[in-house]
Amino acid sequence: MLKTLLAQVKEYKTASLMTPLFMIGEVICEMVIPVLMGRIVDIGIGGSDMNYIVRTGIFMLVVALMGLLFGILGGVFGAKASAGFAKNLRKAMYDNIQTFSFASIDKFSTSSLVTRLTTDVTNIQNAYQMILRMAMRAPSSMIIAMVMSFIISPRLASIYFVAVLLLAFVMSLIMRRATKYFQQVFKRYDELNNSVQENVSAIRVVKAYVREDYEKNRFHKAAENIYEMFIKAELNIAGVSPIMMTVVYSCILLISWFGAHLIVVDELGTGELMSLLAYCMNILMSLMMLSIVFVMITMSEASAKRITEVINEKSDLQNPENPVMEVPDGSIAFEDVDFSYRPGSGDPVLKDINLRIRSGERIGIIGGTGSAKSSLVNLISRLYDVTKGRVLVGGIDVRDYDLEVLRNQVSVVLQKNVLFSGTILDNLRWGDKNATEEDCIRACKMACADEFIEKMPEGYNTWIEQGGTNVSGGQKQRLCIARALLKKPKILILDDSTSAVDTATDAKIRKAFIEEIPDTTKLIIAQRISSVKDCDRILVMDDGRINGIGTHDELMASNEIYKEVYESQVGGPGDADFDKKD
Repeated sequence: MLKTLLAQVKEYKTASLMTPLFMIGEVICEMVIPVLMGRIVDIGIGGSDMNYIVRTGIFMLVVALMGLLFGILGGVFGAKASAGFAKNLRKAMYDNIQTFSFASIDKFSTSSLVTRLTTDVTNIQNAYQMILRMAMRAPSSMIIAMVMSFIISPRLASIYFVAVLLLAFVMSLIMRRATKYFQQVFKRYDELNNSVQENVSAIRVVKAYVREDYEKNRFHKAAENIYEMFIKAELNIAGVSPIMMTVVYSCILLISWFGAHLIVVDELGTGELMSLLAYCMNILMSLMMLSIVFVMITMSEASAKRITEVINEKSDLQNPENPVMEVPDGSIAFEDVDFSYRPGSGDPVLKDINLRIRSGERIGIIGGTGSAKSSLVNLISRLYDVTKGRVLVGGIDVRDYDLEVLRNQVSVVLQKNVLFSGTILDNLRWGDKNATEEDCIRACKMACADEFIEKMPEGYNTWIEQGGTNVSGGQKQRLCIARALLKKPKILILDDSTSAVDTATDAKIRKAFIEEIPDTTKLIIAQRISSVKDCDRILVMDDGRINGIGTHDELMASNEIYKEVYESQVGGPGDADFDKKD
């Protein structure tokens, strides 16, 4: 874990090294001042030597200014190192998330990833700065002060030593109890972020169903859970401060008592007693700082593990050593394919799939909910890997391709359409970042998106809100289809991507595909038979298997499922769909 985290220090190594050095410099300056102060009292004031007092006072001022400078530099370099470290951690996580397969994404919830990128990294940043500054400053201050105290008076210094051992033992017990609570806090943060994310992204649904009170109660419970867990942790830590102050004042009283007796018998100077009291405060305050550092490390330990999990997560989809860098054509073949989202757990989602599709062919795919239509097409662009058998594109196993090359030639309009904040042109250029405005207009005409874009006040420069909340479902689908077409793929997959489009527009889009991209292999998943009726072949999926394949006429004659659905949609109620069977 430490190796993974420290690898992200990178260009901030110098700042990370300079910070503790400056802190040690500050400590040395602080430790010299009590000695000089004691000499002023014993030698300067005791001997009525004004010159000595002035010289030593000036030297004390120089030392104090040097300590101030070292402290400022330590703070500046510490802030730079910790902020840079946090930046690199976020970048490392975000970059690795972009390589995740769908299986890896399924492993981490969205809300958990958000917490890891924000709250967890902030905890690590604070802990790292604390380690660079206080974890170096406090021990060195305590050790130097202890050494100086033993030089002045071993008997009085032994009081510090006993106090330090006692406090170290008590704090270790307290920290151990607090740790288990801090480790649970961040799981509760995931639940809180999940509640916020769902509510904000689905705010229209919440308002439509008047569920504001339910959502507020849900959020309150998540926030209450975090509050309760923090209270339990803080109650354990709350005992540190009173115990610390009790020990501090006890040490001061004991040193004053025994020191006064030593002064009376002329074994200790008044200035030396003052120095010992100053070192006493230094030692015990250093121990207080260390306790704060331990709290920060305890809190950040759980965060460190969660961040390391994301950085070290390896996608199960890797490029081969010598990947194929060109897709010959749009032909597709499934050979004895089985697929399971979690291999070895339960029945596979797809079973015994054998299928061959010619380049340029139009294939319709229909099936009930849960029949694995989407799972089937997800294997073509290698969003998942098969559990058994193989999938070929252009006659080559998809696992032999460079992933980027394959996915650039297999364009998928997923079931859940997503638009990003930006103009319409910005969203379209996700398909081809170098596309001209003319290219975008041509793609939109094929997707029948130009019809509504031209009616917008700013046309193709109209701003799209995050998630496409300011366009309708049908408009969003058509923009996503146009975006996919801009990739000029050899294979185009529409996963129920015209469900929100009226039948007339759906027919226009299919006609444009035939006329404009005849050489592109097109796979169209739909619930409406009218959307796939004119395809070269239609695939009927049922319970993860191919139940039938053929033209519309062939399936009407030979496939009971297809015939039943067709009759329910054409001869029955207008809203009948594939899932409504007798």
